[in-house]
Amino acid sequence: MLAIMGAMNEEIELLLSELKGREDLTYPGVTLHRGRLDGVPVLVTKGGIGKVNAAMTATYLLVNGASRVIFTGVAGGVHPELRVGDIVVSTDCVQHDVDVTPLGYEPGTVPDESPSWAADPELRRVAMEAAQEVENIRVVEGRVASGDQFIASQEGVLRLWKNFGAACAEMEGAAVAQVCAKSGVPFVVIRSVSDTADHDANVDYRTFMPLVARHAKQVVRGMLSRLGA
Repeated sequence: MLAIMGAMNEEIELLLSELKGREDLTYPGVTLHRGRLDGVPVLVTKGGIGKVNAAMTATYLLVNGASRVIFTGVAGGVHPELRVGDIVVSTDCVQHDVDVTPLGYEPGTVPDESPSWAADPELRRVAMEAAQEVENIRVVEGRVASGDQFIASQEGVLRLWKNFGAACAEMEGAAVAQVCAKSGVPFVVIRSVSDTADHDANVDYRTFMPLVARHAKQVVRGMLSRLGA
């Protein structure tokens, strides 16, 4: 069972509209939608914004049989060459707002946990192939930096680029990655750049959200055609 997760309705509604044999599974705070896309059995869900919501929803997905997880949606671009509409496929994910440095841990490291969580190589490969079919955009593999913050300043972008080597910034991916990694479930995070995480982030995000949602749908459907085969 392949799970497809986004944080907001806009990130999954195009996929939900084409889900065949849809069955809704309702739990406290979460609704999972089970069915088939391109002949592939899937679970599709909105996880909500922030790391706690993401971790809770990822857990429900795994309990309901998800054996691979794709997290899709939007992010702020951190890599200096990224522009609105470009796509980042995760190499790994890190929680940039975790700080236990007074106890000797590196920035972003949760005590007794990995400093980052690596995406599955096969899902990365398939995601890259599918993303490269989207026209007129740049596709990069890179680190996804997650935190319960909306990064909207040049100072914030510089911090994530300098301290973490992040390609993009968002609020959920690393939590999903942590849950999947602890459970031994392959995952990949695919983010379309909705803004450049600077002082224009609010304008860019609201203006270009429909475009990047279409890009996300195209990549996921491209992945399904390959995984199904």
